[in-house]
Amino acid sequence: MARILLIGFGMSAASAFDSLIERFELIGVVRKPDPQDPEADPIVRRTKQANVELFTEASPRSIHRLVADRAPDCVVVSSYNRLFGGEMLGSCPFVNVHYAPLPRYRGMATLNWAIINNEPCTAITVHTMVQGVDAGRILYQQLVPIRSDDTVADLYDRLNDLQRRHLGEAVARLLDGDAGLAQNEGDATYACNRMPQDGQIDWSRPTREAYALVRALVAPFPGAFTYLRGQRLTVWRATPVSNPPRYAGRVPGRVIAVSKSDGSLDVLTGDGVLRLFEVQIDGEEPVAPATLVTSVRTTLGFSTSELLTRLRALENQVAELGRTLKDLTNHASA
Repeated sequence: MARILLIGFGMSAASAFDSLIERFELIGVVRKPDPQDPEADPIVRRTKQANVELFTEASPRSIHRLVADRAPDCVVVSSYNRLFGGEMLGSCPFVNVHYAPLPRYRGMATLNWAIINNEPCTAITVHTMVQGVDAGRILYQQLVPIRSDDTVADLYDRLNDLQRRHLGEAVARLLDGDAGLAQNEGDATYACNRMPQDGQIDWSRPTREAYALVRALVAPFPGAFTYLRGQRLTVWRATPVSNPPRYAGRVPGRVIAVSKSDGSLDVLTGDGVLRLFEVQIDGEEPVAPATLVTSVRTTLGFSTSELLTRLRALENQVAELGRTLKDLTNHASA
């Protein structure tokens, strides 16, 4: 039985573990669980139940030493954000699982970008690893349609199910001599990493774009956000309003309806209306947005005038503090 080392980070590792352990001797898993609650990590639970060793040192150098020491027949990677050098990749077969239709969407945050870019589908691709970003030969690929209301969590669920059913078989074929199919480098595209600040909603853009951003960044991602009275407001659930009122005078971000029945807010976008159902002020619990906003005189977002008002207020506070300190100094020296 082939000996496999799994490097598994993120939301895809558990289904990779399930697929591999059915066919191979899993000699270890490289993963860094949450130090605050490691027992909540599904991989921690699986490794304990299956008596598989867990390695938490996850740098490329540490993994290189581990591969040299344990000499696996194959290393399988299901979500890892670093590149490996040619020496390590040449030591044994390496297989990567990438949630995108390679050669398109190489790189990071591929499912988030697919939703944001209004792609009709994404994919699971199992490929051999060579030097370069997601550039190896394809062992298995299956397209997955993106429905109009799919969140990134929905896509992970469907792709993880495909990985659970097909990863082990693809690795077995490679070890039996299947070299896979070469990618067409001329069709390659790349996706850059996304940072939390990239999730700010631009209310002047079309409704579809705001809605896509919300769907692309649901938990465990940091969420699409806007601002309410200077506080960051994360939008967890929303939907476009069908046949919205037509506004000749339109202020993007302006609240136009507050529902007492379901707690929702209707907010103007660049071309329509987005209805918000669940929001969260930083540091507080998620709530229905109507608990925070009661007036249609409210505008979401951060305007230049609001920023200038806050800066002037801060300048006044600093000036007042300076006067107070001066008075205290004069009093002490008197």
